[in-house]
Order: sequence, then C-alpha cells, then structure tokens
Amino acid sequence: MSEFIPPATRFIALPSPFPMKDGGQLHGARIAYETWGMLDADAGNAILIHTGLSPDAHAASHPDDPSDGWWERMIGPGKAIDTDRWFVVCVNTLGSCKGSTGAASINPATGKAYQLDFPELSVEDCADAAAHVVRELGITQLACVIGNSMGGMTALSMIERHPGLARHLIDISGAARALPFSIAIRSLQREAIRLDPLWNEGQYDDERYPESGMRIARKLGVITYRSAMEWDGRFGRIRLDPEAREDDIPFAAEFEVEGYLENHARRFVRRFDPNCYLYLGRAMDRYDIGESSLTPCGDRHRDALDALATLKLDKALVIGVETDLLFPLEQQQEIAEGLRRGGVDAQFVAMPSPQGHDAFLVDIERFGPAVRDFLNTLLPAA
Repeated sequence: MSEFIPPATRFIALPSPFPMKDGGQLHGARIAYETWGMLDADAGNAILIHTGLSPDAHAASHPDDPSDGWWERMIGPGKAIDTDRWFVVCVNTLGSCKGSTGAASINPATGKAYQLDFPELSVEDCADAAAHVVRELGITQLACVIGNSMGGMTALSMIERHPGLARHLIDISGAARALPFSIAIRSLQREAIRLDPLWNEGQYDDERYPESGMRIARKLGVITYRSAMEWDGRFGRIRLDPEAREDDIPFAAEFEVEGYLENHARRFVRRFDPNCYLYLGRAMDRYDIGESSLTPCGDRHRDALDALATLKLDKALVIGVETDLLFPLEQQQEIAEGLRRGGVDAQFVAMPSPQGHDAFLVDIERFGPAVRDFLNTLLPAA
C-alpha cells in the first residue's frame, strides 16, 4: 500500500539506530508533523498534539494545504486552540502509514516494505519519537501536551519518560492502561484482518489486499467510537431506500445503520495500512503505565494510580465522556485522581455528550470551551 501524506506535512529524522522499548531498533526512520502559528522567541508557547490511532498530522487547514484537518473546528485563529497565540505541533505517530515510519514504510535493509519485519511497537516508542521531534524544533519545554484517545496514552508516556518536557496536560478520552473490553474489541479487529486470506501473513500488495478483513475491523471500531444513544437517535430502525439495497444478495444490508457502516469502512480501508493497524492496536493493548514506570528503587509500579502520582506537571485538564464505551469515564477519573495524588492541580470534566468516544472530534460546542478556558489559564488572553 502506498502512503497517504498530506501536502503540508514535513519530516524529522529519528536517531539512527532508534532503539525500541521491546528490543528492536529502526534505521533511517522519520516522523511526520505539521505546525500552525509562530513560535515565541523564548519557545514558551508551544503545544504538542498526540493523535488517536488513525489520524495523520494534518489536524487543521494550512496555507500549504487548505483542506480541512481532522480537528479543523478546534485549531486555528480565534478557535479554542488559538494559533494566533499558540505554536501548535501535531505529529503522526510512529508506526502509522501517514508519513511516519511504520510497517508500510520501506525497510532500508531490504528495499521493500517492512510489513511484519517491523519491530515490536509500544506506546512508549511513540512517545520517545514525538519527544525527539519537539527537541529538534528547538523546544525545551512545551507549554502543554494534548492527547486524544491513544494520544492520551502517548502523552502520559511522554511525560513519564521525559520529565520536564511539558508543564501542562490536556488528556481527552485517554487511559493509563488498556482495559479488557477495549482489548477484546481490538482482538476481534485483528482477527478479522488476519483471517482474510489476502492478508497472507502480512505479505499483501495493492492488487491482493485484505479489503474484507479491513472493512470488518473498521466497522467494529466505528461501532465502539459512538454510543448506543447516538446510533438510536441518528438511525433508529430506518430502512435503506429500495434502490440502495442489494436484494439479490442473501442477508445484505437492510437498515440505514448497516449502509452507514459499509460506506464508512469502504472510505477507510484503502487509506490505512492493515499491518500498521495491527501494530498500533497491539501497542495500545500492551500499555499500562503501572507496568511501564519505575519506582525510585528501580522496581516496576504495579498500580496505575501510584505511577500517575510520579508524573511531574503543574496543571492538567482531564476530559471524559459519559457515553464512551471504548475508554469509559472511570479511566479518565483514574488519571485525574492519580495526578492529584502527586500534587498536580488536575481538573476532571465529565462531558454529557451523546456521541461516545469520538465526541472530541464532533462535539466541539462542548469540548471547545473547556479546552479554551484551560489554555487561557496558561497564557491569559490579552
């Protein structure tokens, strides 16, 4: 699969070799990123955004790429993350297929795509790669790091592994560890891909591509990204128009919600590499800040709250959504409680949005003011 890279994307090379947490290493690797706004002379107005599993670095429109970004309504002049005041950096995570080095990238040792020769990937590796980008941009300390979903995990890991690199945190629908329900969902997604004969142990190409497996995996994901309340309010039991139905196919889609899932999945499958999907999903499953962090004596923490209490921050805003199935509200409560145990001024907000895990992408009327107000406490409006 060829990589999809937005026009405004730039790249920073990682150290070569780049060591990985679980023992592998990368040579000639890079991270894709985009920026908005101007960096102050003292580099004190920088914000880093860690994305969820699938977004690229194009979080908002840019003079070099006027197309809408995945967080277009949140980032820009006068918006909640105001680029007239903040210098904003968004990275495409290590292991992705949107410009950063991942399983779809060319392995310099073979001249072919890594595929399953890509080393074991962890959230910690993603955090280390992003921290390198920050420093290469001349930023010694971020005013704030923002993480959404998987990006919330990466943000916590970066703060833990690179103390002092960020003074403040906005963690949105994130988690300090993967819970059994989300692991189970991602396990089914991986199984759908692996059982597609065209996956071929990871050895596929654009002509023989595991489209069916990716479609099913994406449908499973989308179902958990929204809430039952939204599915009911948006689709109810409305049937597809007769012209849109394939009545000659047994048990074909009959309801509008089925048609929505199919259309959404088809738009996604050729824009994200299946092996990258597998690697990133497994990295999320394995993340547990209690297992990854060390006590002062060098032993491993076994409790996420204790590990969170060691993180060095001034202030944090932790936002969860009451209807989130994938990263339930108690996970954000845990983050806020753990940070408070360590003396961090941590504010917890439970959003009543009906839109589930993806609410931060679409319910800007709720999320925007909370983010803006918090950032205004860091750099008060003129």
